Amino acid sequence: MKKSFCKISPAVLSLTIMSLMNGCALNDVPLPTAENVNIDLFMGRWYVHGYTPIIVDKNAHNAIEHYRLDADKKIQTTYQFRDGGFDGEIKTHTPVGWVDDKVGSNAEWHMQFVWPFTANYIILHVDADYSETIVAHPSRNYAWVMLRSDTVSDADYDRLLAKLKVAGYDTGIMQKLPHDWSGEAERLAEMEANGL
Repeated sequence: MKKSFCKISPAVLSLTIMSLMNGCALNDVPLPTAENVNIDLFMGRWYVHGYTPIIVDKNAHNAIEHYRLDADKKIQTTYQFRDGGFDGEIKTHTPVGWVDDKVGSNAEWHMQFVWPFTANYIILHVDADYSETIVAHPSRNYAWVMLRSDTVSDADYDRLLAKLKVAGYDTGIMQKLPHDWSGEAERLAEMEANGL
């Protein structure tokens, strides 16, 4: 299986960080957040169904985001996808996150792709059974719609986009990410073996 693990050029990585950090907000009203996020329940594998593409993932397919809380309360994150198609090369990025201790909801995180730069990471929505979530950036230029399932109905996807619109997003920036896991048995077995 052809893979690329955490190998992107410094220029591309810098552009990614700049994209995440320097967007201009559509308004100055703080984003709403989930009221009280149970970090333990939030951990594990999420399938990314909607996103705002950046330079490193503009043609992502079968994308997952996995979170694991370590002993130091750092959130070890794995973002993995196929690049360009369902048979494309596997790309993996491993930023590290942590909860903002000054906020009691556990819904505001910081994510670090490379030291010393961090990006803000806001859990705008998570449902009661932790089967769906929306992660947002304060600039309102970036967001990720994720589910525990590798499928999402059009009605549910539109319902989640509507939450972004209420929060002040231009939902036209969102792109639906393609998923088809019928040919991914080997990858799924490897993900399970690696705790993803």
